[in-house]
Amino acid sequence: MAKLLIVEDDDNLADSVTELLKAEGHMVEHVSSGADALTLLAVSQYDLIVLDLGLPDKDGVDILRNYRHRGGEGKVIILTGRGRIEEKELGLDSGADDYLTKPFHVKELAARVRALLRRPEGVQTNVLKTAEYELNAKTFTFTKDGVEIPLTRREFALLEFLMRHPNQVFSPEAIIARVWQSDTEASTDAVKVYVNRLRNKLGDTLQAEIKTVYGVGYKFETKTTDKK
Repeated sequence: MAKLLIVEDDDNLADSVTELLKAEGHMVEHVSSGADALTLLAVSQYDLIVLDLGLPDKDGVDILRNYRHRGGEGKVIILTGRGRIEEKELGLDSGADDYLTKPFHVKELAARVRALLRRPEGVQTNVLKTAEYELNAKTFTFTKDGVEIPLTRREFALLEFLMRHPNQVFSPEAIIARVWQSDTEASTDAVKVYVNRLRNKLGDTLQAEIKTVYGVGYKFETKTTDKK
């Protein structure tokens, strides 16, 4: 499950894109102005941004440059009616990963989203495994020793995020930014509650666990056994 931001002032188009991407299992947020986009990009982290260039208040290229200048690493697909090669070069040179000219079919956009999410900086796969666990992000299933464990959507999203970054510690605030909606009022206590729920469902294991690093945050710790 990826966290996506749609920046598009055409509400009908945005609704169609949002509906399709949500159906593919993503968490999708939508804003229709450049100012709102800059606000969200400053406080939340996104795996991918779909960015219209022709916004009513700001030029999309300026938003993109600002995002990259501040260290934003999410993939960016530009949507625009500007079709000249010079304009495409400007968008790509400003930090975009892909460029789609209007009009387009929303299924083509969905395909490009899938393609970009398959090639991040690290290795991306739909199936995450440890010795005992298997999480399938495409079918939204999680098993322990081959037995499926039912998870809520939020539990699944949290576990997937931690499993994609094994042995890395994340603060509760960082987890909220990646797993919760940007307009959420979730507190750090909510993260603790969901971590405890997952621990109860996962049960005791010798190979992996969600570990608390006191004063810092949480990590999905995978363990190795010494070979003799």
